[in-house]
Amino acid sequence: MRRFLTIRSCAGAACLIAALLAGSAGALIGACGPFTDVAADVFCPFVLEIFYLGITTGTTATTYDPTSPVSRLQMAAFLSRTVDRTLQRAGRRAALGQFWTPQNASVLPTTTLPSQPRLLRSDGTDVWVANGDNVSRVRGSDGRLLQTWTGASGAQGVLIAMNHVFATGGVAPGNLYEIDPTLAPGAASTVASNLPNLPFQITFDGARIWTANDATISIVTPGATIPWTVTTVTVGILAPNGILFDGTSIWETEANGQSLQKLDANGAVLVTVTLGGTPQNPVFDGANIWTPVSNSVAVVRATTSALLTTLTGNGLNLPFAAAFDGSRILVTNLGDSSVSLFKAADLTPLGNFPTGDSPLAACSDGAAFWISFAISSRIARF
Repeated sequence: MRRFLTIRSCAGAACLIAALLAGSAGALIGACGPFTDVAADVFCPFVLEIFYLGITTGTTATTYDPTSPVSRLQMAAFLSRTVDRTLQRAGRRAALGQFWTPQNASVLPTTTLPSQPRLLRSDGTDVWVANGDNVSRVRGSDGRLLQTWTGASGAQGVLIAMNHVFATGGVAPGNLYEIDPTLAPGAASTVASNLPNLPFQITFDGARIWTANDATISIVTPGATIPWTVTTVTVGILAPNGILFDGTSIWETEANGQSLQKLDANGAVLVTVTLGGTPQNPVFDGANIWTPVSNSVAVVRATTSALLTTLTGNGLNLPFAAAFDGSRILVTNLGDSSVSLFKAADLTPLGNFPTGDSPLAACSDGAAFWISFAISSRIARF
């Protein structure tokens, strides 16, 4: 039989006495929580907050040692724990209570699409997937296939921008398609049909759409009428694989140049970061650019273009694409049926996990990763 707490009302002196007794009982714990050397003053809530969050535990169980200096090493530990706790508590996974990581392929829910998937993106609620000559919309909450737009020949890359969905058509010459998600599904609209051959990846800089093509990069300017204006850049561009915008600059990966290149607003090369191997599809985590390269992942600081490190191990096997969920980086491994996870804040490897099929591309909706498979007509929620 359940027992329920009964709250009885009180008034006047009775309530005052109860409050004083409660305060006396709390004082037995210490002047400030468990710490006997910290006064119960204006600073006490700050001390308790970092204690309860595990940022510091004090020097003993009852001593905070408030007047001792803090070394740079101690400060690094405090700041690192602060970042960790903030990310753990503020993300969508925490709000939804989804703290797990799928350990094997049998627990991965999948969605079957009309055709073989390529790249995919989340709009925050649903996932949009290029597959065959289609672009499909999958509900993020349960993986249900909601709608499919047709007429997107050779659909490859997907972009969510301007409240619309865009897709590259990897044909020759290349196409750029547009979908209005508020309308009933039908044929995707072609807004540009004069892109260079085989456009693949796609990004947006707040005004223009950029595509990585077979041997060039194109800048598409949206207009009131179609076709939209296309400017193609060839100088310094050899064989781009991936392309992204970091809030300031465009970056593209060069397969032939084995590098990551920073471009200006006109597509001219500003900085070349030599990576070695064949760089694939990168992701920006708000600070660093993660680029799969051969059997490794190169991490480049966007503000300085410095190569911070090249990560190996952790099951990396012909990595192809990277995605960011707000705290973790997921890398798909084309060489086997697995993905590799890393902690974005300090680059720590978090493990390698089987997917049961060869994963191609990935994205995140902030709570889960979504993976497209290279062989089957399925995507999975990871």
